[in-house]
Amino acid sequence: MINLKISTSEKHTISPYLYMQFMEPLGVCDSSVDAAWDFIEEEWYPKVIDKVRELAPTMVRFGGCFASYYHWKEAIGKFADRTPMMNYCWSGIYPNQVGTHEIVDFCRKVNAEPLLVVNMESDGRMHWAHPKNGTDRFGTAEEAAEWVDYCNNPNNALRIANGAEDPFNVKYWQIGNETSYDKRGYGSDKCIEVTKRFIETMRAADPSITLIGWGDKSKDDDSWCKKMSEVDGIDLIAFHHHFNSGLPDSPLTGTQYRYDFQKTWDHMMNAYKSLEGHIAQMRASCGTKRLAMTEGHYALPGRNRNEVLSSWAAGVSYARCLNVIMRNSDIIDIATMADFFGNVWQVNAVMIPTPITIGEPYLQPVGAVMSLFGHHQGKQAVDISYNGSVDAVASKTDNKIFIHIANTDMNSAQTLDLDLGGVSIADATMYYIAAKPETEITLVNTNCFAVQEKKIEGSSVILPPAAVAAIEITLE
Repeated sequence: MINLKISTSEKHTISPYLYMQFMEPLGVCDSSVDAAWDFIEEEWYPKVIDKVRELAPTMVRFGGCFASYYHWKEAIGKFADRTPMMNYCWSGIYPNQVGTHEIVDFCRKVNAEPLLVVNMESDGRMHWAHPKNGTDRFGTAEEAAEWVDYCNNPNNALRIANGAEDPFNVKYWQIGNETSYDKRGYGSDKCIEVTKRFIETMRAADPSITLIGWGDKSKDDDSWCKKMSEVDGIDLIAFHHHFNSGLPDSPLTGTQYRYDFQKTWDHMMNAYKSLEGHIAQMRASCGTKRLAMTEGHYALPGRNRNEVLSSWAAGVSYARCLNVIMRNSDIIDIATMADFFGNVWQVNAVMIPTPITIGEPYLQPVGAVMSLFGHHQGKQAVDISYNGSVDAVASKTDNKIFIHIANTDMNSAQTLDLDLGGVSIADATMYYIAAKPETEITLVNTNCFAVQEKKIEGSSVILPPAAVAAIEITLE
């Protein structure tokens, strides 16, 4: 039996944006945004909206590498008047039917806060700013400020002329994306110089916005976070985490993971440690500035970013990563563990069938776990301690305790004893997903990771092998 000792004393407040999703047009790599958009009806596919409401992201970020060559004005106004653009990172043509109005509309439909990434001088990547076709994709501070004004100024004439009388009130804006990851881009000093100009112009348009600056280290400069943290006007420091198992001789390559699944399991159960290390490094560097992990997911070689990510083993592994984020919620305000929706990449939270008429969108394992945890999440952190083959965190809202727990043993069930230090339990329910770790979800078995419900009698409950659960306890 595993004794879960849960405190009822509240610690810090947990940000509501730790279940963010990340929307980026991915060109020929994954239809992504285009796969969710009905070009005939000029609206989001209702079945995609329904599935995203089930996922329930609290924030949706639009941008990524795509932001480094994006001009927002090309994607407003009548669809017939919009300017298609080359997608330089991901290849192909983006029609710009989905722009500012459509992104905000999407967020409102799914009750999510929008986060927009501005084109910060192409992050210094001049091969994107001035590509061979002679176009100018360089984004200026003035262009970013005009976007803020377009979204948030109640009297912005252009937005009103385009049919939106009320302001969009976009609160969160990210300046730059993965600037430190490309040697062809700006170094830390130049990035900070440019970021300061963007802060000045964007805050002149709306002093109330929350600004996120790029602060992850590069291979040659581990001081990036510290320097960006010292910039006045930056509220949050952005970093990304793309990871493997962290162990040598990884089977998470191609289809090698299928041959010895115990080995695959062991590697996937170790992967959370790299996220722990990355956050620890950011903590040590950023001082008192809070963090925004605006991208996070496995990065594996293989078909469509590796089909092991459609397996339930990935769901349990991602649950451990989400627990790492929750354990660091005293400093992290924004986080995600997926690339949101699309029809190809296995790192997506929502998979859209192609064509969409042949079936229903479904949640990948990472999406299923994010949905499960997000629907049973407290507002304040509380301490929890345990020994044994589980990984758990706890939170609280009023007289309810929420436990997020993963069974890290793929072969054995665990009996859990809920110990609240003498406080009586009025009611308790376990919501859980249990499947064989090697089970892979596809369009023909979309219910294989369905959430099950079990009423807890007394103070103990059995957690099946390789299960992920959210336990909700009402205190006397």
